[in-house]
Amino acid sequence: MATSGTQRPGGRTERTRQSVLHATLDLLAERGFSELTVDAVAERSGVHKTTVYRRWSSPDGLVAAALQMGAEDDWKAPDTGSLEDDLYEVAAEVVRYFTEPALKELPTASVLAAFQSPPAAEALHDFYQDRHERMAPIVERAIARGEVPLGTDGDDVIRAVCGPMFYRLFISREGATLADARISARAVAVAAREGAFLPRI
Repeated sequence: MATSGTQRPGGRTERTRQSVLHATLDLLAERGFSELTVDAVAERSGVHKTTVYRRWSSPDGLVAAALQMGAEDDWKAPDTGSLEDDLYEVAAEVVRYFTEPALKELPTASVLAAFQSPPAAEALHDFYQDRHERMAPIVERAIARGEVPLGTDGDDVIRAVCGPMFYRLFISREGATLADARISARAVAVAAREGAFLPRI
């Protein structure tokens, strides 16, 4: 991974970075990782290909840097006042991003790219690690409200509520709906209340 292409400088350099990485995401969604090329990104972004090669070196570097932009947004965890509803909002967002026609191409292509490119896999891991950190308040608030026991593992709760969505979307290929998101949220909230996500000795 070309680290110089993942930094956040200002001015013209930052505009170049944004143009190249947004072009990368657009082409990733349109063509998939296997057909992504540095030349195509350069053409789409309007940045000279020697600049793109020098800073990102390969499709792997481009995709990794582009996926890392996800950590630059201002996304915050839902705060509905109840654990079940917070978890529903998280699971429902997964469903929407991977099923709505206007949204699904990029997140789907990003997951598939992670199976073909180690740098992309690392970047996707980092993206979800960042999301886990931002979702920590969901379980922290649930503990404070007395909904779940002290010591409940927030990361495991999030994995448990999102896991069925990804299984339906990528393994069984049966699709996922908002109704599925509600079932998952309700089941995980009940399990968390019963101490299912407490550390085991």
